[in-house]
Amino acid sequence: MRKYLLIFTALASLTGQIAQESMAQDNQELSMTIYGDGRALIEDVRDFSFPEGRSVIVLPNVSSQINAPSASFIADDIEIVEQNFDFDLLTPNKLMQKAVGETVTIIRTNPGTGVETREKAKVLAVNNGVVVQIGRRIEVLRDDNLPTRVIFDKIPENLRAKPTLSVMVNSAKASTRPATLTYLSGGLSWRADYVLMFNEQAKKMDLQGWATLTNNTNTTFKNVKTSLIAGHVGNKNRNQYNRNNRRNVRGNVRSGGTEQSPQERVGDNYLYPLPGTTTIASSQTKQVSFVDAESVAADKSYEYEARWFQTLKDPQNVDVRIVFSNSRDAGLGEALPKGIIRVYAKDAQGRSQFIGEDTITHVAGGSELALKIGEAFDVTVKPSVMSTNKVSSKRTDTSMKYEIKNAKNEPVKVTIRQQLWGWRTEYDIRKESHDSRTPDAYSRVWTVDVPAEGSTNLTFTIRETRPY
Repeated sequence: MRKYLLIFTALASLTGQIAQESMAQDNQELSMTIYGDGRALIEDVRDFSFPEGRSVIVLPNVSSQINAPSASFIADDIEIVEQNFDFDLLTPNKLMQKAVGETVTIIRTNPGTGVETREKAKVLAVNNGVVVQIGRRIEVLRDDNLPTRVIFDKIPENLRAKPTLSVMVNSAKASTRPATLTYLSGGLSWRADYVLMFNEQAKKMDLQGWATLTNNTNTTFKNVKTSLIAGHVGNKNRNQYNRNNRRNVRGNVRSGGTEQSPQERVGDNYLYPLPGTTTIASSQTKQVSFVDAESVAADKSYEYEARWFQTLKDPQNVDVRIVFSNSRDAGLGEALPKGIIRVYAKDAQGRSQFIGEDTITHVAGGSELALKIGEAFDVTVKPSVMSTNKVSSKRTDTSMKYEIKNAKNEPVKVTIRQQLWGWRTEYDIRKESHDSRTPDAYSRVWTVDVPAEGSTNLTFTIRETRPY
C-alpha cells in the first residue's frame, strides 16, 4: 500500500473492546526457558475472575510466534471448550483492508482556511492504494499531503493491538483463581559467546562466558524469570544440517570429559537460571554473564595436521592453538555450551589485542580443548613422500619426511598429527626419528623440538596392512 497522509480514528476504543471479553486479571508471573534452536517455553500465570458457566478468557501480549497447538491453559474446576490465536495486528493498513465493503467517514481539512469537510465513503478496494465510492463518484485517496482523516465506527473482529490468545472455558463455579498458560514460541533463542584472555608467559587464561539472548518476536516480555537450556532438544535426526552441526567438525575437542558440571540438569541437558527477573524487549539482543573463571591453566601449541601421505611443493604454515582443559583441577570445572570463543592477549604496552577465535560444540566438563586461533607466521612444515614400497598384495610401506622450520628467535615445539583414514586397515610404525604416540585408532602424533632460527626433520616409515 502507498503511504498516504491519513489519520485513522476508531470510535470504539480497543481497550474497551478487550475489557468486554476478558475477566479481571492481575498478579502476572512470567517465566521462560530459552533453547538454542530458536524456541522458548513460556509459562504465564495470572489471576482470573471466572463466572459460572461459559466465558471467554482473553490473554493479550502472548508471543507473536506462539506455537498455538502447543498451548495449554490450566485452572481448577474449568473445562476448555476452544481456543483461538489472533495474530492479525492492528495497523492503519490492516484497519483499511478490514473495512472493504464497509462505510467510513472521510474528513478533509483545507490547509488554507482550516475548514473541515465530512463525507461518507464506501471502501471498494485496498490494492496498492485505497479506492472509495463517495455518492456516485469513485475516488482514489491521493498522496497529495492534504490532511485527511478516516473514521471507523468500530474495530473489526480478530484485529488486535497485540498478539492475543482467547480461550472459551466452562467453569464449574464462579470465583477468582489463578490460571496457567504454557506454550512454545519461535523467535526466541540464545547462544554462548566467550571472551578468553590468554597469558602466554604465565600459561594461564581468564574466561568470561556470555549468554546472548535474542528476541525476534513482536512481543516484549517484562519481569520474566529466565532460564537457558544448553544441549540438543528434539528429534536429533530431523535434518542433515543439525547432524553435521552437532559433530566436532573443527577437531578442537581432543578428548571428552568425565566431570559433572555444577549446573542443574534437566533430562540430559544443563539448565542455566539467570538471576532475578529481566525484561526482554521486542527486537532486542541482551547479554548475561554465566561463566567467570580466572587463572585457568592454558598453553599455546603449534600443530600441523596431515590428512594424507603426500608431497607438497610449498611449505605450510602450522596452526596456532590454545590448549586447555575445562576440568576442576585446571581451575574451570564448567561444561561449556556451544558458541564462539574469542581470544585476546596483551601486547607490550599492556593493551588487549584480538588474536583469533574458534567455534566449539557442547563440551562436557573435564574435556581437553585445542582452539585453533590462526596460523603461525614464522613456523612452517613441508611434507614429502620419500618412498612407497609394496611389500605384498596387502602390505605397503610408506616413508615420510616432514621438514619443520622455525624463523622465531626462540625454540618451539611443533606437533605433527598424521591422520590414517584406511577403513579396517592396520598401521604399524616400522621406524621413526622421534617417538610417536597414538591418541586414537586413526592418527599418530609426534611432538618435535625445533631450535630458534633453525629446522628439524621428522621422518618415519609406516606399514599399512589391508584386509583384502
